[in-house]
Amino acid sequence: MPRILVIEDDIAFCKLVQKFLTKNGYEIATAFSAAEAKSKIAVEKFDLILTDFRLPDSDGMILLAEFKAEMPNVPVILMTGYSDVNTAVKAIKNGATDYISKPFNPDEVLIVVANALKNSQNLSEAKEVSIKSKSQPKTELESEFVIGISPASTKLAEYIKLVSPTDISVLIIGESGTGKEVIAQKIHQNSQRNKKAFIAVDCGTIPKDLAASEFFGHVKGSFTGALNDKMGYFEAANGGTIFLDEIGNLSYENQVQLLRALQERKIKPVGSNKEISVDIRIITATNEDLREAVKNGDFREDLYHRINELSIASPSLKERKEDLMIFAEFFLEKSNKQLNRDVIGFSDDVMHIFQNYTWPGNLRELQNVVKRSTLLTQGDFIERSVLPSELFLVNREKEEIGFSLSQNEKEAIIQALEQTQNNKSEAAKLLKVTRKTLYNKLKFYNLEY
Repeated sequence: MPRILVIEDDIAFCKLVQKFLTKNGYEIATAFSAAEAKSKIAVEKFDLILTDFRLPDSDGMILLAEFKAEMPNVPVILMTGYSDVNTAVKAIKNGATDYISKPFNPDEVLIVVANALKNSQNLSEAKEVSIKSKSQPKTELESEFVIGISPASTKLAEYIKLVSPTDISVLIIGESGTGKEVIAQKIHQNSQRNKKAFIAVDCGTIPKDLAASEFFGHVKGSFTGALNDKMGYFEAANGGTIFLDEIGNLSYENQVQLLRALQERKIKPVGSNKEISVDIRIITATNEDLREAVKNGDFREDLYHRINELSIASPSLKERKEDLMIFAEFFLEKSNKQLNRDVIGFSDDVMHIFQNYTWPGNLRELQNVVKRSTLLTQGDFIERSVLPSELFLVNREKEEIGFSLSQNEKEAIIQALEQTQNNKSEAAKLLKVTRKTLYNKLKFYNLEY
């Protein structure tokens, strides 16, 4: 199957091209910038490159010259909305195999792509590489992590890259639904321990009296109900990584037991006199402020420092607005596979609704909305008619209440400042007050922005 790299900074359009070409028998990878494209080309082989002429970090002609210098046998097709003869002639003179103007005809695209591949002297060799690559499917861990383009996502990816090869204990902090376990999985996958187990434990679901047994195991007859020997999570993760989600929910007694195991790297199953040495990396996560819990005496300070050699923020969806449609497209592709559907994408109306919704449930909520909508969609595109009602209720409340200071004054001010990214002048306009009034209100409510 020919493998094509599509380079386009318009995410929605890029995904549409990807789905169209995939439907027609091509294996497609995407990049939203020249830098991302270069990083993918450095580690992957492609039979054809389809690139936009105008990119945020490079000119199409410059990129074309770089591609032809490094991969002279790989055909490059330029896409542009600036369709004139001079541009087309110049592109082809510089080595482009062909040229497509936007908006383009689907049949024309298929013909141009097919001809470019057919005329490529490197096609046979590239096909073999593509088949070999495809015969090694991505693991579930690799496929679940989505690389975004927002500053928050870029920072997150950088932290993961730096910490993964080490054995540093990582504390992941973030709201519910932001994908903390996926981050932990990615760290494990990129570590030297990736051949061993990754054990995820939800500390919030473990009863206090059973925590020791769950963590360290037990021997038969050690307590009522212990009908057989049981291996605990720590022993199961030996050599690999253990991920403790919502660690702030552990009781004080369980925190003491956990700290001892982490300090000594030894565990003792309940009812046993035998100690078992364990070699594990620990990654923890919480949506609480553990520092405040330490101050209040609810969380041990020594355990906090033991698990927090490095903290990583798992950004909310509000902090990753540029990534919203990337995640939506990812969840759509995943839902198509799970539900055996073939939905192409989202209508412009739905994309607008998505962009204006607050997503309090973050990625988990987005995934659920996309999966539900995929199931209910009858056509090629997800329309507003299949979206859940809560997306409209929130937006309707905004329209009705607006940013009136007559009710919920403090909340309205906070919301206005968040929407304008702390621009006081713009926030004052939304609130329909003077800038001076806004400053007085900020002082009155002791808000620091």
